[in-house]
Amino acid sequence: MNVSPQMIAKEEKNKLQKTGTHKMAKFAQRMIMLSIGAAMMAVALEIFLVPNEMIDGGITGISIILSYLFDIPLGILLTLLNLPFLLIGYKQIGKTFALSTLYAIVLMSIGTSLLHHVSAFTVEPMLAAVFGGIILGVGVGLVVRFGGSLDGTEIVAILVAKKLPFSVGEVVMFFNLFILSGAGFVFGWNNAMFSLIAYYIAFKVIDITLEGLDQSKSVWIISDQFRDIGEALTERLGRGVTYLDGEGGFSGENKKVIFVVITRLEEAKLKSIVEDWDSDAFIAIGNIHDVKGGRFKKKAIH
Repeated sequence: MNVSPQMIAKEEKNKLQKTGTHKMAKFAQRMIMLSIGAAMMAVALEIFLVPNEMIDGGITGISIILSYLFDIPLGILLTLLNLPFLLIGYKQIGKTFALSTLYAIVLMSIGTSLLHHVSAFTVEPMLAAVFGGIILGVGVGLVVRFGGSLDGTEIVAILVAKKLPFSVGEVVMFFNLFILSGAGFVFGWNNAMFSLIAYYIAFKVIDITLEGLDQSKSVWIISDQFRDIGEALTERLGRGVTYLDGEGGFSGENKKVIFVVITRLEEAKLKSIVEDWDSDAFIAIGNIHDVKGGRFKKKAIH
């Protein structure tokens, strides 16, 4: 049967329209979830933690302490202190991550300003720590799951871990213990201990929200477009990839398997890159507790 050029053109046009619609739907989903996550973070801070003189870890915790000491609006500090890390994130992880993070942080900052004069839901410290930690954990987890971040500490930790013999998780824990200890001198040691409870709960809830909080992830990708996907991952993520030989268990066909190790902040970007080339590609992602030796180093993104 002969196929006319008109039929081919129409089929290509329909394919492009479907692809464009799918991308728009994914973009809308990302923006909605980033908005929900940022709003939940603002609620956790201004309705539960800050009124009860408790803090979170990272840049958020530093912002709360400085806001209390110098009477500067929390929203302004959250934005200003995270801006340098946004720049680092843009260079190290990519534009999509940086823009998603900027959007989430600005929205969170606006939310804290709007909620600043709203009365706390509870003045019972334990209730504030528990519910504040839960809401904060879900909010942060949603933002990270959809390709952004609400705190620059993790970006710094990734860079520091490359220079020192510590994992990213260990660096983050050191930063946060230092910050939470500082809260003891500012708000009193009882409040610092409640802050530690809230931080621990938030950490566990983020773990549940993300279905795995490990900093490094191993990824296996099977696709007929393996070469294009591998080059795109190297170019857009700055990660080196390894091509492995495989064989289909049912079909007996030879397959190429892409293997790459990424950080969890890069997971959403990786999925987007693979989907751009092959929406039917097989992707398996596993958690890694630590990465040592080899060539697990990020190349510069141009």
